[in-house]
Amino acid sequence: MITKATGKDPYVVGKPNPMMFRSALNRIGAHSENTGMIGDRMDTDIVAGIEAGLHTVLVLTGISDPAEIERFPFRPSEVLGSVAELVSAHPAESDLPEVL
Repeated sequence: MITKATGKDPYVVGKPNPMMFRSALNRIGAHSENTGMIGDRMDTDIVAGIEAGLHTVLVLTGISDPAEIERFPFRPSEVLGSVAELVSAHPAESDLPEVL
């Protein structure tokens, strides 16, 4: 309907989308070099994170499993069994400021 009325194709922003990540990063003053995307779907979460230049973590608690990863030409930065494994995979950095 929009295309017919305006003669232009709309830009559809689905969830997730690299543009959403960039807007959020700008809003909070963060940079893609130290930001990550944690998701459970290769076809949405991980591809959007890669397209936005983020570190990507696929957790295997959703629909994706190791066989699913092989179906795609791209790979996440990391694959973990669940988000609970993030704590042991990424212990707190000693140079981070303390939270009071």
